[in-house]
Amino acid sequence: MFYCYMPSPVGQLLLAGDEGGLRMIDFRMGRTPEQPRREWVRDPAPFRRVMTLLERYFAGQRPVFDVPMVMSGTPFQLSVWSQLKGIPYGETRSYGDIARRIKKPKAARAVGGAVGRNPIPILIPCHRVIGSSGSLTGFGGGLDAKRILLAIEAR
Repeated sequence: MFYCYMPSPVGQLLLAGDEGGLRMIDFRMGRTPEQPRREWVRDPAPFRRVMTLLERYFAGQRPVFDVPMVMSGTPFQLSVWSQLKGIPYGETRSYGDIARRIKKPKAARAVGGAVGRNPIPILIPCHRVIGSSGSLTGFGGGLDAKRILLAIEAR
């Protein structure tokens, strides 16, 4: 596994992946920041493209995140994460909306759990999921980071 750090408007990000693709983006300012494991190799080279795309995103552009990603999760989590990818730039959906889209209308709370376990935030835009009342709800990078990401997209 390779990793590197990247500065961003939402604080330092940890990027990690292997020859299969990007496996993780972690907010260093989040509740439980991931720590690189001893056997990981610090090398920014595998992440040059994703860092360029993220820089464009933070600058208010709308890059297509066409980098290989490796998503490991349960079938339920994978279905939720697939729905997140379909939320258009600058728009939001509620947990209930996602539950209905995956044909599990009573699973809004479980959707919230899956959203919270998204290993590749920003590229898989979990920040675009809000409460049914329109309120901002939990986010691995913290609510300030969620506000910043939504503000970038509102420009």
